[in-house]
Amino acid sequence: MDAHQQDTSNPFGMDEDCENCPALCETRAQIVHGYGDVGADFVFVGERPGPGADETGVPFTGDERAEAFLSILRRLGLCGSPADSDEPELANAFLTLLTRCRDPERPPTDEEVITCEPYLNAEIRMINPEILVPVGERALRELATEYTTTPADEFDVVDDHATTVRGRGFELVPMVDPADQTEEQTQTFVERFSELMASDYRQTKGRRSR
Repeated sequence: MDAHQQDTSNPFGMDEDCENCPALCETRAQIVHGYGDVGADFVFVGERPGPGADETGVPFTGDERAEAFLSILRRLGLCGSPADSDEPELANAFLTLLTRCRDPERPPTDEEVITCEPYLNAEIRMINPEILVPVGERALRELATEYTTTPADEFDVVDDHATTVRGRGFELVPMVDPADQTEEQTQTFVERFSELMASDYRQTKGRRSR
């Protein structure tokens, strides 16, 4: 699987007609695969498409939660578009999700997360980023299970917000869901992530610890 270097939307050409989760096929507007810079050092992973992303087809776009998220990326210099953009211009950042389809009434089931896992794993493998940013508690739990040796229930997205967690092949920097962040949490994330971006983070890849 090769990336289409000029494409930011679904650059790895993943199945846009997937029907592996029949219940979600009935509720989704469309499948929302990853979007952004295929050479990114930073991959941001959310739980599922928001109501806006379900319409735009781009993760973290199209609604107020998405605007709060993209505002953070703008402050970090990773997004060159307005926060309300449906096709943000990203540099060194890739946006993706645990699950690619939306049910407006409920979060994804564990089975749906497992069914979508090959899509996420393929994106991460192809991009080979330095830093994974789980956005929200569910994303933190799933990525911690996959990429750290610490039991997932020992993590808490509020307590671990904007901290660096060294894992297996990647570092994780958890983020509280932007819609739930206080101004102080947002400022803390921007400051600490800016410090990380200015550091020699590429030299730390592959360390095996929590």
